[in-house]
Amino acid sequence: MSLRKGLIFFILLVFGSSAVILFKSVNEETIASLMNADKRFVLSAFGLVLMAWTCDTGRFCALSRAAGEKVSFKMGIILTWLHYFGCAVTPMQSGGGPFQVYILYKKGIPIGKGIAITTLRTMLTVLILTLVVPFALHMNPTLLDGSPFIKGVVRYVFVVILCTWAFIAFTVISPRIFKRLGKCVALRLYLLKLLSLARAKKACRWLEREMDNYSADFKMTVSSGASYTLLAVMLSVAHLLCVFSVLPILMMAVGLPFDYSKTLIVQAVFMFVLYFIPTPGASGVAEGGGAFLFGMLMPSNMAGVMAILWRFLTEYISIFMGVAVVIRMLGWGVMEEVSHKDAAAKPYRPLS
Repeated sequence: MSLRKGLIFFILLVFGSSAVILFKSVNEETIASLMNADKRFVLSAFGLVLMAWTCDTGRFCALSRAAGEKVSFKMGIILTWLHYFGCAVTPMQSGGGPFQVYILYKKGIPIGKGIAITTLRTMLTVLILTLVVPFALHMNPTLLDGSPFIKGVVRYVFVVILCTWAFIAFTVISPRIFKRLGKCVALRLYLLKLLSLARAKKACRWLEREMDNYSADFKMTVSSGASYTLLAVMLSVAHLLCVFSVLPILMMAVGLPFDYSKTLIVQAVFMFVLYFIPTPGASGVAEGGGAFLFGMLMPSNMAGVMAILWRFLTEYISIFMGVAVVIRMLGWGVMEEVSHKDAAAKPYRPLS
């Protein structure tokens, strides 16, 4: 799927699902609540989004320093917005990493090192959610009783995450296995006359070099760069708290009572599931699933509109900024080329 088609598909799913949700849930009481919303709390919610961007940028810069590179805050915020855009236009939110790696490569950072930085950035968030969600479900065992489907999805996500961590650990500890695999693939392509001998040898040398970079830099971030990695962990926690605090602030704006800890738990479970939805940017499912899960926190006539407002502040604004970055700095043609090369080569597949 091209980036243009992915973005169009994302927009259509967002508008379509949002229209259905609003049509089925909004009534006169909903409209009255929105009209009387306290604008100060809405501005506070947007302020939390700005803080979330700052934390996300900070952890990217910290992980870069842990890997022995220096990324400025300005470049970090651009990479953060670009990540949101990449996730929005690709299935399973898998496109953010390749775009970031491309920009880092253009700034002189080797591809293997870029992969290590972007993969660890994503996996920190996944790791935090992996630790929080089981604890949350243990403390609130009836939370998902009303939805066997969501409960099954959560189990599926746990399995996928455990396999992902095992794969990453294997690539770091035993990169030679993947070097051999890459050489076997290159040899097969040569025998099928899909690659010349010179190109096959060049591909093998490139793979060997980048796998060494990837493994060495991944180890560096948790050894000599441990202090910066720890900083990135703390910023990851702060980032999630900022994002998860947007919903209760919006509920305060319209005068809805809430249990702050329960709002955090529900959103953690929700985000945990969204990482593995196959639609671009989890569109459609995010809006509908948000309306369903937020119904555990508030009346049904407010859950749908709150889910859409929450997504607008925490996702759509960032995606719009990412689109602006792509158009202004790179152009659609360059991004399409990066996307197509990644789809063809698939040297890695980080999550969003």
